Amino acid sequence: MLKDVYVIGVGMHPFGKHGISTRDMAFHAGQQALQDAGVPFQQVGALYSGYIGGTMLEGVSYAKDYGLTGLPVVHVENASATGSSAFREAVLAVAGGHSEIAMAVGFDDMLTLGMRMGMMEMIEGPKVEQIVLPAAFFALWAVRRMHDCGTTVETYAKIAAKNWNHARFNPNAQRQSDHEVTPEEVLKSNMVAYPHTSMMACAAGAGAACAIVASKDVARKVANGRPLVRVIASQMQSESYTEGHVFLGAVVGPSELTTTTSRAAYEQAGVGPEAISLVHVHDAFPIEELMYYELLGFCGPGEGDRLVAEGATALGGRIPFSTDGGLIARGHPGGPTGLAQIWECTLQLRGQAQQRQVPGARMALAHMMGAGSVCVIHILSKEK
Repeated sequence: MLKDVYVIGVGMHPFGKHGISTRDMAFHAGQQALQDAGVPFQQVGALYSGYIGGTMLEGVSYAKDYGLTGLPVVHVENASATGSSAFREAVLAVAGGHSEIAMAVGFDDMLTLGMRMGMMEMIEGPKVEQIVLPAAFFALWAVRRMHDCGTTVETYAKIAAKNWNHARFNPNAQRQSDHEVTPEEVLKSNMVAYPHTSMMACAAGAGAACAIVASKDVARKVANGRPLVRVIASQMQSESYTEGHVFLGAVVGPSELTTTTSRAAYEQAGVGPEAISLVHVHDAFPIEELMYYELLGFCGPGEGDRLVAEGATALGGRIPFSTDGGLIARGHPGGPTGLAQIWECTLQLRGQAQQRQVPGARMALAHMMGAGSVCVIHILSKEK
């Protein structure tokens, strides 16, 4: 198990298309986390700044808005797993005794990032990622699943509708419907790449999120009657070569990566999937969430469809996934996405998630993929 590391503060700026600068969003999320933790920035010993689309000095520049304290500031970038990787660095800084308190902040504007990437790709010349976009990669995966397991488009629509409905109760979600979304409504939305429609595709916008971790002594001092939330596993793996290895593309990646990383996380935490109360995954499209039910060990191969049919992964079900709406409805700005998962997991374990609260939540798992070739998994646990 990890040496005593606890989440003492979380903060988040709402995700969406709101025209607010990344600097202002990062400041908002950071200040909210500091206030939640009950510690001044002067006590933070290290800051890990996660962003994909910004310029070289944005991380250290934005840190100055919190205060000029001389602390080390590190820019972390790992594709969609950027926020999760920044959080892991903060966790390891405390676990290794380098800092009593460490802070991870993530921010991005995916719309601006998309334009920048498009310009870079035009300069660099043709690549497969320019021809086969992420939506197409995931569509190919989804159609293959339909062929192999008999999965229907209705199953994908049910997953997406579930996440839209979870997001209705999340004030920071990008997609907040004014009514209960049905699978039929999801299927009627514009087709992106068969079988995925626009309501199945992750929401792209801007946002920021922050988490502050600390040693047990600090966590106890600032708890103020709240349950302590401990990080009991932090694992990251990259793609491994195997005999007959097939490179499935920069986005999808090898499915075994999630399995091997989760096994390492369960071993580190000393628990199995049956101990987990809620889960967050890289659900850019429903096919991902469906596959991760199985790859994370919550059911056997080919049994994920049954979980959807039973409502097991919805709020009120046996193992709720994406309680805040996930990438599909909460949104996926890039840099802050993994930290938004930590925000939600922490609130759930404290019992502060209000209408989306999982009753009796004791452990939460947060999973993120970075461009298909990196997997980061954290397990958080509530202490009495």
